[in-house]
Amino acid sequence: MGNREDLLDGAKRCLYEKGYVRTTARDIATASGVSLAAIGYHYRSKDALMNAALYQAMQEWGEEIERAFTTEGVAGATPAERFAATWDRVIESFTTHRPLWVTQFEIIAQIDHLPEVRELLAAGVDAARVGLAELFQNILATGEGKEEEEQAAVGAFYQMMLTGVLGQWLVAPDRAPSGRDLAVALRAVAANIGSADEADQTGPAGEGHA
Repeated sequence: MGNREDLLDGAKRCLYEKGYVRTTARDIATASGVSLAAIGYHYRSKDALMNAALYQAMQEWGEEIERAFTTEGVAGATPAERFAATWDRVIESFTTHRPLWVTQFEIIAQIDHLPEVRELLAAGVDAARVGLAELFQNILATGEGKEEEEQAAVGAFYQMMLTGVLGQWLVAPDRAPSGRDLAVALRAVAANIGSADEADQTGPAGEGHA
């Protein structure tokens, strides 16, 4: 690899080993075997290099998640079974990329002081919402043609689930929900909402509205 690629690879290793905030320019130079001066020459600054490393690491995880969303091994399964199997694969990916997620939570805690990283993560959230909505739409065989507003809301919901499950997994992996747990919970919540909607439509006395 050339110096530019070596620096990016070294910065990504530092991201996983030391985190975003604690990594120094000297750490990157040592990890990549490239001089300190090369960082400024190729990337302008250490922060710009770390941002590039973070972006690439997120892309790589995203590609892994796309593979996790394949229906291989769950042919003929019900939508609930496919949903649970997919989430189990997503949760398995947390193990491989645990340092990346710890780093992201550390970054979020200091996000007010990292405006460029805020923009990077915000763009990543937007892209993830679109991707998650499309991937789950395919997994659950719900078809296409949903309204853009509904698609965005569905994507935001899955993004929220992903962040929440990840946070619980980082704290206590053995107590984090499984794919089946999520499927059971989602079915129960949907049933409760449906029951509440029916009650609203019939009124307190069980009669339809005029």
